[in-house]
Amino acid sequence: MAGRGRAPRWVVGLLLAALTASAGCGGGSGTDSASDDVQRVLDTRAAAVRDGSEREFVATQAPASVAAGERAAARTEFRNLRGVPLADWAYRVTGLHRSGDRATADAELRYRIEGYDRAPVVTARRLSLTRADGRWYVTADRPAKDSSQQLWEQGAVLAVRGEHSLVLGVGRPLGALRHYAELADRAVPAVREAWGEEWSRRVVVLVPKSLDGMASLLGAPASGYRGIAAVTTGEAGGSAKAPADRIIVNPDAYGVLGAFGRQVVLTHETTHVATRASTSAATPLWLSEGYADWVGYRATGRTAPQAAPELARAVAEGRVPDALPGDEDFGFGGDAGSLARAYEGGWLACRMIAERWGEVRLGEFYRAVGDHEKRAGAVEAGMQEVLGTSLEEFTEQWRAYVRDRLG
Repeated sequence: MAGRGRAPRWVVGLLLAALTASAGCGGGSGTDSASDDVQRVLDTRAAAVRDGSEREFVATQAPASVAAGERAAARTEFRNLRGVPLADWAYRVTGLHRSGDRATADAELRYRIEGYDRAPVVTARRLSLTRADGRWYVTADRPAKDSSQQLWEQGAVLAVRGEHSLVLGVGRPLGALRHYAELADRAVPAVREAWGEEWSRRVVVLVPKSLDGMASLLGAPASGYRGIAAVTTGEAGGSAKAPADRIIVNPDAYGVLGAFGRQVVLTHETTHVATRASTSAATPLWLSEGYADWVGYRATGRTAPQAAPELARAVAEGRVPDALPGDEDFGFGGDAGSLARAYEGGWLACRMIAERWGEVRLGEFYRAVGDHEKRAGAVEAGMQEVLGTSLEEFTEQWRAYVRDRLG
């Protein structure tokens, strides 16, 4: 209890010993036994999910003697998840805090979506349990602190399979989810044509009911994503064995876009899925976001002023940027105009590389930068190695290109 003074060390020791003896939290055989028992319950719960057994799932959460309302809550939880095509589902207890017949377990949930995840998605969970009739029951299964919510915790999941995509939605009409699948199915071939074959060539799109639902999936405040149509999770620092990234849609912002804008957004986000294994901490945002926009606009025929209206306005006012956009310019919570100019500046940099050095060199440059472990010197080395130029020379060429294309 903060602010109450400090007890002598021997008193603290006695108190800890007493608490350990009464609560079974001290790492002795009692704790080990309880942890093993809880692991067995979670193994049974996981098997029920994998096997699609609602009865077995409910049995891990409430004994037959409890009120019908509690069992109904367990059935709802199971049915919300039932629409997700799972290849695997498992828990691993990482910690147990027991007090008599009640306990809280820290656990890792590992799951894979069939046909999409190469490796398990791992998320931390905090489970509340109670002991009755000689066994443990799960009373609550929630995200751990600093972990994000899962889609099925927002309601019953509907799934739509496309040729190259899987769309999972909550609170959205089936027709709307089919439309997302159509957009994603067009995006995947477009990205494959630009980037190549070295990625999964399929995407998972999550469509929550609202902006707040999107924010919960990301574990972040909704205010930072209010004008963002979609984001891709885990787009940096991955590997070829990483699970498929999730494209998470903000239906509020996405809904106000026209057909053209919706396609560009889905193609942009699909590019992040494709490039993840070649994106690292060394990759600046002007390159990762600029490249994704370049792929998104690549076959659309849009002119530079049409695709970069905010930067065109700045150039018309004599405000040509002095340097390539910095990572800080891509913050979602900042000025919308500044954010748009950052994206447009990155896009024009990649467009210039594609025009002057060729599309193949653009992809080689992206991969070369991502191959570095640290940011310092990565862009400079990539430019020298692949483009035969320095960062200073490239920046001056880019500034002239911006003036020429937008002036």
